[in-house]
Amino acid sequence: MLRGNFPLERFRDLRTPFYYYDTPLLKRTLETVRKQLRDRPSWQVHYAVKANANPGVLSLIAEAGLGADCVSGGEIQAALDAGFPATGIVYAGVGKADWEIRLGLEQQIQRFNVESEAELEVIAALAAKMGKTAPVSLRVNPDIGAHTHAGITTGLAENKFGIYHGSLEPVIRRALELEHVRFLGLHFHIGSQILDMSDFAALCNRINDIRRTLERHRLPTGDINVGGGLGIEYAHPNHLPLADFESYFGTFKRLLPAHVPVHFELGRSLVAPCGSLISRVLYVKEGLSRKFAVLDAGMNDLVRPAMYHASHRIENLSSDGPEQAYDVVGPICESSDVFGKDVMLSECRRGDLIAIRSAGAYGESMASCYNSRPLPGSIFE
Repeated sequence: MLRGNFPLERFRDLRTPFYYYDTPLLKRTLETVRKQLRDRPSWQVHYAVKANANPGVLSLIAEAGLGADCVSGGEIQAALDAGFPATGIVYAGVGKADWEIRLGLEQQIQRFNVESEAELEVIAALAAKMGKTAPVSLRVNPDIGAHTHAGITTGLAENKFGIYHGSLEPVIRRALELEHVRFLGLHFHIGSQILDMSDFAALCNRINDIRRTLERHRLPTGDINVGGGLGIEYAHPNHLPLADFESYFGTFKRLLPAHVPVHFELGRSLVAPCGSLISRVLYVKEGLSRKFAVLDAGMNDLVRPAMYHASHRIENLSSDGPEQAYDVVGPICESSDVFGKDVMLSECRRGDLIAIRSAGAYGESMASCYNSRPLPGSIFE
């Protein structure tokens, strides 16, 4: 069984579970993204902090020169603490609290991605009280579906995000009227874990239609933020450690005007491959018709399989024995605490180290203390 390259001697005496981050792979990923944008100097990538807010991960991404895409005041502060310049921070989110808006204004972040006319009015009022001018983009709901899980699609009219594209014009006019608002552009996002480039092509076509309509009505469009959403191959982390950045950026280069500044908000595709949840086998349990590998990691440490029925490659790092089928489960008192069923693993024994791969996104950032369990730690190569 092909396994990833892990420093097993370093792992043996560490308390599990913990997250392990492959720093060289993260740096290679970031350099790949930079190379893709060398012919588009006005295009900018903001890292989606919600994917992973580990301070070490954030610092490496800030050092690479990316901006930060934040969806809470806490994320804004985490980005600032990690070294992201305020001028590279964009703030999205359908429910921004007043204190979060004030924080963004005080720190003079690059812009607010505004989700509704009601929010626009609140931001304008708070900015007026503070003697500030709020830079804003308007988030547009393009009513475009994406080939992904229903829980992580964001661009349909039935979703809670953004201003429906057919209702955009009066909101732009209002933004242009407000004394303490500076209109900068339009923001879009259609979902996450998207592997079908036709979804992004459909987004580009909708953006071009909207731009043409606004231009006919002599309204500015400003720059364009296309969000993120690029997925990874969870089943093949050893063969395909990098997302398909060439096809992703190539789609936008082909379909959007070269002179228009474009912003991206990538998260999963940057950090998921470099992270693995490392756990130990507590017990091998023989069921009536199934064999269970019971781990010391649970759904509180990595909730994606329980929440989204997500599939991660699982590897036994300690064994070269013959492969057997296991249901890989955790210790949480929930039947949904399952990482995978009928997973083929090298023969498992108590104490074996198990790696749950491609867990660098929405793993540590979504971990909880459910069952009064401590949060998992993290180490870096």
